[in-house]
Amino acid sequence: MHSHSDYVPLHLHTEYSLLDGAIKINELVALASSYRMPALAITDHGNLFGAVEFYKKVSKAGIKPIIGCEVYIAPKSRFDKEKDNVSESSFHLILLAKDNNVENLRRELLSRKYSYRTVKGYLYYNRDFLSFIRKEPSGINDSDIKDYLLHLAEERQSATSTLNQAINALKFYYGTMLKKKFVYEVKRPRKDKKLPVVLSKEEVAKILSSVDNLKHKAILMLVYSAGLRVGEVVKLKPEDIDSKRMLIRIKGAKGRKDRYTLLSEMALEILRKYWRDYKPDKWLFEGAKKERYISTRTVQHILEHACRQAGIRKDISVHTLRHSFATHLLEGGTDLRYIQELLGHAHSKTTEIYTHVSTKSLSKIQSPLDSLSIAKGGDD
Repeated sequence: MHSHSDYVPLHLHTEYSLLDGAIKINELVALASSYRMPALAITDHGNLFGAVEFYKKVSKAGIKPIIGCEVYIAPKSRFDKEKDNVSESSFHLILLAKDNNVENLRRELLSRKYSYRTVKGYLYYNRDFLSFIRKEPSGINDSDIKDYLLHLAEERQSATSTLNQAINALKFYYGTMLKKKFVYEVKRPRKDKKLPVVLSKEEVAKILSSVDNLKHKAILMLVYSAGLRVGEVVKLKPEDIDSKRMLIRIKGAKGRKDRYTLLSEMALEILRKYWRDYKPDKWLFEGAKKERYISTRTVQHILEHACRQAGIRKDISVHTLRHSFATHLLEGGTDLRYIQELLGHAHSKTTEIYTHVSTKSLSKIQSPLDSLSIAKGGDD
C-alpha cells in the first residue's frame, strides 16, 4: 500500500455515489492519464467493494492507487448494504502528483543529520502549508506565510511551540534552501509561560511502588532517578550504564549532544535484577522485536497504568518525572548549574523554570491572612 507522503494534491476533487461509481472511476482514470498523474487517491469511502473496484481499475491503467487504511479496519456491518445503506455513500478522490519539493527537503535535512523527529515535523508542516495555500513553492509570498500561521493560531488553536516549529520548518525550506527572505520577517509568537507539572516525592514513590513488572519498574526508575527524556531512556544500550563511576552516558541527545547523568544506587539494584531476568542484547530495553528498542508510546502507557494503580489523578506524562527529578534536586540544595548539566540544557534560563515550582522557599513564606486576628464564626 502506498503512502500519501510522497505526493502532493492538485486539488482536482470530485464526489460520486456508489451507484454510478464505475462510470466515475473510468472518467477519473482517463483524466489522470491525460495529466500523466502517477497516482490517484481515495480518502473518504463507505464501501469495501467500491474500494476494491477502484484499486483494480486504477492499477490496470498503470497509475498507483492510494487507499485510506481505515477501509480495512472498519466493522464488517459497515459493508452490509441492507443494514447500512452504504450505496448512498460518496467517495472523495484526489489526483496526486509526485512531490519533488518535499523529497529535496527530506534529502537536505538528512544530509545535515537532523533528528528523525525534526525531519518528520519539517516535512509535515511544509506539506500542510502547500495543501493549505494551494500553490507551487515558486509562487509563495509573505502573505501566504502569514495566512498559514494565522490559520494555525486561530482556527486550529495551535500551541506556541507548534507555531514555532511550523516557522522553523518554513524558514528552513524557503529561507535556507530557496533563499527567499520573506520568511525571516515572520514574527515569532511569545512562548506561553506555563509552569511544568511536578509530582511530590510521595507521589513518585507511590507510582514506582505500584509497578510489579521488573522491566517497567526499571524504565520508570531510570527516568526519574537520572532526569531522562523518554526518547533517551528507550535508546539506552547496556554499555551506557557505568556502574563503576555510577554514571549513565546519554549519546546523541537533544541537539546531538552527549552527556553524563546520575546512576542511582537503587536504580542500579533494579537494573541488575532486570539484567539477570531479561538478558538484553543490543538495547537495554528491547521492544517486541529484539533488534528494536521499546517505543516511547509504550513507556507512556506504562506510566499511565502505574498512575491509575497508584491513584494519581494529575495529568502527567513521562516528562513529568524529569521535571520532578530537577525540582527535587533543587529543593535538596543542588546548585542550578549542576542540574543544568545533568538535564543537558543548553541555556541556564531553561533550568531556572524549576525555581518557580520548587516549594523550598515558598513553604517558608507565611500568608498575610495567617497573621491576622479574625473572630471565628459561620458555624450557624
